[in-house]
Amino acid sequence: MNSFVAVFKRELKSYFTTPIAYVFLVVFLFFAGYLPFKNGFFEIRQADLYFFFINMPLLFVFLVPATSMRLWAEERRVGSIELLLTLPITVTQAVLGKFFSAWLFLIIALALTFPMVITVCFLGDPDISLIITGYLGTVLMAGGFLSIGCFFSIVSKNQVISFVLSVVTCAILVFAGMPTTLSYLSTFLPSGLVSAIGNFSFQLHFESLQKGLLEFKDISYFILMIIGWIVASTYVLDERKAC
Repeated sequence: MNSFVAVFKRELKSYFTTPIAYVFLVVFLFFAGYLPFKNGFFEIRQADLYFFFINMPLLFVFLVPATSMRLWAEERRVGSIELLLTLPITVTQAVLGKFFSAWLFLIIALALTFPMVITVCFLGDPDISLIITGYLGTVLMAGGFLSIGCFFSIVSKNQVISFVLSVVTCAILVFAGMPTTLSYLSTFLPSGLVSAIGNFSFQLHFESLQKGLLEFKDISYFILMIIGWIVASTYVLDERKAC
């Protein structure tokens, strides 16, 4: 546990000792605040955060991989990964320490969007439960994207390649559940397969939470997705350590 905490603190601190964290926060907060108003926040005359949450999958497809690409790729590039793995720490502790530090950083970024909540509360009487489940879905989706980025950061020592592979994988898992995508796939695939593709997409489960439907299948989907990619990351790193 002490080893996990040490990696966690070291990694979290590294975000705020470089300009990377501040650039990310500025970019994220700008687009998170700008896109809802651009897409008709005032036109619908309804005090909710629908237009805020609906933009999160697209924002995270690019911004989360930008956060995760350095997790392991930088360690491999400078050669410090060998030193890290020779310390009295297990591969699982190292992977989890880095993952949870990056996840907490993303949660901090989301917490800084609180002016949006204050705005809708000032303009009307929003359904707070919808806002809570929307944020919960966003946090879980961020964790899912981050686990994917963590895996590709281990696979490649090049940060750009890690970023591209993560973006492509995350985009596929988002757009696979879009109505237009499913409609197109239904023209040449069996309905059962199309339904399975939709159920495997981030989009379907995120939208369910965004609507305030707190169901076990949606929560378990994100948790299993995170666990699956973390296990894969641990396995790949363990194999590299053994070599």
